[in-house]
Amino acid sequence: MLKSKNQVETNKYELEIEVSAEAFEDAVQKVYLKQKSSITIPGFRPGKAPRKLIEKEYGEGVFFEDAVNDVYGPAVEEAVKEAELILVCAPDAEVTEVSKEAGVKFKVTCTTKPVVDVKDYKGIKVTKTVNAVTEEEIEHEIGHMLEKGARTINVDDRAAENGDNVIIDFEGFKDGVAFDGGKAEGFNLELGSGQFIPGFEDQIVGHSIGEEFDINVTFPENYQAEELAGAPVVFKIKLHEIKKTELPELDDDFVKDTSDFNTVEELRADVRKNLEEAAEKRADADVETAILDGVIERLEGEIPEVMYENKVNDMIEDLSNRLAQQGIQLDMYLQFTNMTMDSLKTTYREQAEKQVKLRLALEKIAELEEIKATDEDVEAEFKNIAEHYNMPVDTVKQYIRAEDIKVDCEVSKAVDLVKESAVIE
Repeated sequence: MLKSKNQVETNKYELEIEVSAEAFEDAVQKVYLKQKSSITIPGFRPGKAPRKLIEKEYGEGVFFEDAVNDVYGPAVEEAVKEAELILVCAPDAEVTEVSKEAGVKFKVTCTTKPVVDVKDYKGIKVTKTVNAVTEEEIEHEIGHMLEKGARTINVDDRAAENGDNVIIDFEGFKDGVAFDGGKAEGFNLELGSGQFIPGFEDQIVGHSIGEEFDINVTFPENYQAEELAGAPVVFKIKLHEIKKTELPELDDDFVKDTSDFNTVEELRADVRKNLEEAAEKRADADVETAILDGVIERLEGEIPEVMYENKVNDMIEDLSNRLAQQGIQLDMYLQFTNMTMDSLKTTYREQAEKQVKLRLALEKIAELEEIKATDEDVEAEFKNIAEHYNMPVDTVKQYIRAEDIKVDCEVSKAVDLVKESAVIE
């Protein structure tokens, strides 16, 4: 039962909640019935000892902790509903009193969804800029086509150059001692790719097949392996092979073999057309981004820090799930990218803030415009999600609340309203 509700600061409330002695007694009895079979009292078979005897033996509060945990969730949920609060994170709770005579009293601190406002969201002015397609961009795209038809050939008449692929054996030594993870045989490395630490690839350039030589490099100060961070090391190298990529000649025969066109001129015209269409789509996307950024700028209200933190955590969890599908653990990814969890969170922070602010702004616009999603809208969205994940609609409904889908639909309609009313110059 909610006894009091006090706002202690912006977006934060303190609730005093009581669970009656009778309700608490019911919870204690349930815990006793659940646990009695595992409690041993001399003279009684397991599960047959009376509750009063167990409480006398182990103390009156022997079942209190579990009983408090059992009543906490429902009591807080009911109190929050009665207080008409929308929480953005789990509340902090403190048990202020617990006894058979008084029941249980909680003091719960709740962080709530902020009250925000959005003004002048209709008629946002943005500029659409479609970048002209350059000859360099056309050449770049055709270059990709040529690369697809490239062949790799062995080189034995010169030393290694940047851009070559080399096959090497290597082993790393720190202070004359080989270190873990610093050895490989038959390793394929593209020189100039930046795959290895700075200086490694540059020192292979100029060496020829069959040579054995040393490379001196220093690991970066922020290298993930602490024992190597900032350390000078020596790699012993043996160069086995040098390979280079040879591109086909761009002529009408190449065009006929690799496309639906007959001449280089026709291919160039098609590439230009595709690039122009892509430039138009990018310009439209930039316009939408600018409009939504304008919505964010018009948001007024104090937003709880925890909402940003939760969004960052959601984004990291999503990254972790996507990596897992590729068989990569998040810890391994952090090592590969030379990042820490804190730096990863920092990377996502700005994007998280924008997403939280935009969502709040669009929900407010939907409220101000009295935008409502119909049952048909909700069912259509359920169907879209089911098709996207290749799942039955009924299964999707088990995981996603219809109310959440309803809000998503209303937010989507708010986006359409803002975009349609924008002034595009």
